[in-house]
Amino acid sequence: MTDKTGAAPKKSFKDVLKIFFQRRTLVMIGLGFASGLPLSLIFDTLSIWLRSVDLSLTAISYFSLVTFVYSLKFVWAPVLDRISIPGLTYLMGHRRGWILLSQVVIMFGLWAISTLNPQTQLPLMALVAILIGFAGATQDVVIDAWRIETAGDSTDNQAVLATATAWGARIAPFVSGIVPLLLADTLGWGFAYALMAALMGIGVLAVLFAPKETEHKVRPIDYGDTEARPALEALEWAGRLLVMLIAICLLGAGLTANVDLFKGLFPSESAFDTVKTVWTARETGIFLQLPAVLSGLGLLVMACLPLPGTPTRPGAYLRQTFVVPIVAFFERYENIAWLILAMICIYRVSDFVLNVNGAFYVDLGFDLPVIAEVRKIFGVIMTMAGVALGGIVMTRFGIKFSLIFGAIVGSLSNLAYAWLATKGNDVMAFSIALGIDNASGGVAGTVLIAYMSSLISKGYAAQQYALFTSLYALPGKLLASQSGKIVEESAKASDGQSWVSGVFANTPAIAYAKPAETLGVSPHALGAGYMLFFTYTALIGVVAIILAIWVIRAYDPDMKKPAEDTQPV
Repeated sequence: MTDKTGAAPKKSFKDVLKIFFQRRTLVMIGLGFASGLPLSLIFDTLSIWLRSVDLSLTAISYFSLVTFVYSLKFVWAPVLDRISIPGLTYLMGHRRGWILLSQVVIMFGLWAISTLNPQTQLPLMALVAILIGFAGATQDVVIDAWRIETAGDSTDNQAVLATATAWGARIAPFVSGIVPLLLADTLGWGFAYALMAALMGIGVLAVLFAPKETEHKVRPIDYGDTEARPALEALEWAGRLLVMLIAICLLGAGLTANVDLFKGLFPSESAFDTVKTVWTARETGIFLQLPAVLSGLGLLVMACLPLPGTPTRPGAYLRQTFVVPIVAFFERYENIAWLILAMICIYRVSDFVLNVNGAFYVDLGFDLPVIAEVRKIFGVIMTMAGVALGGIVMTRFGIKFSLIFGAIVGSLSNLAYAWLATKGNDVMAFSIALGIDNASGGVAGTVLIAYMSSLISKGYAAQQYALFTSLYALPGKLLASQSGKIVEESAKASDGQSWVSGVFANTPAIAYAKPAETLGVSPHALGAGYMLFFTYTALIGVVAIILAIWVIRAYDPDMKKPAEDTQPV
């Protein structure tokens, strides 16, 4: 029912809460948990296990390569739209079949790791970790596609399911990052990982209880009058796949800031170490990483385009599988497509540039146990609260209001850290500032997930959403590379300024003392450097607010969407 203006009436708070206890919402929490579990177990937690048995940091660093597959999931996402699983697709449906298969692979992979000895079977453990990573990334792609397609065109449904996903996904790293560590000392790492494999059963149960999905229609490939030429097509496929492999390596090296895949191309160890130092440096790395990403994307597009003046079947398959879904987005939203993408990429920049926060907490003089307790416990609770608030706001007031609200709280929350910079070593102030930031991050993140989901064209859910989530953090990464430099330069510029001593007069002496001495400035000046940095990051968010308002004025996401692409591909 709508009012006289054509807008849907606002739901009562009671009606909003009822939505969050629907069957598919509870299922989505379980799927979100299954989605968030594998990455932490094959990266962060696994690195602790490997270090605890005295493996070198060099050996451990190679396990960071598993993050490649998560960064590159958009590469094989369109294939998941086209390929069915014999038997399983018939029994479970296209999306649920792929989710279940991915979860089974993850479960067996985690169980396999639980049986291995890292000191004698490290290469095998690495291979299993990569397999888990590939299955985990595949699971993410299909869960997102299932969520988007299940929600349909309703922004309320998108909001609710996005909130449920975020709840589950936030709980999983908390469990996988703490429970194995508690169990390892008494029952051993093997038991801990076997238990984590069993916990993936939560995701399996969620799939089994998930509502039956709508029929998945695979768009047929139109080869036109192109004749099949098996021998020439085999050579063409080999060439295209080689170009795609190079593109994938460039994309992975740029997105993960890890250049280890190219180690064999360097004439000596010292030459590689020199390049790696520049590649991974906070100040200079992004100027190599970003061109690598852009070059990789360019090569990937080239590999998928038809040969000039020579139509071939491989060219037709790749163009219609990889290129057409992206073109469909721009055709659907026409002249506002670039504006939408710009808003998506800028929306959470204020959060992404806070990569110096860990150092900030140490510089304030907090002990590591205090930092861990506030971040791991209170921080997670406040993030969950923020996620819930984001979902309630969206279902109560609509995505239009929520998009602006999320941009505002996401940026202005950084001022809480500017305030903390003046308070120094104060646990209560630390808790308040971190709580505000995590809650606002939960709101902004949930709103963005729901908004991106609402943009997806039917039939292209897997590829379009996977591409959004792989690329939307790039601008934040570019600016984040300069965060430390901005703090230090601001501190040097503030040293000796009269206003600094007044603002930081009551700051405890323990705050900033040691790092300020290393930098060669007064403790109050370093505090001013942090305060100015956090103020600057809040001002960046103003751009996100302006873009959000601009996008809404150009296209109201609460109203009817542009017509779907219905052209055959």
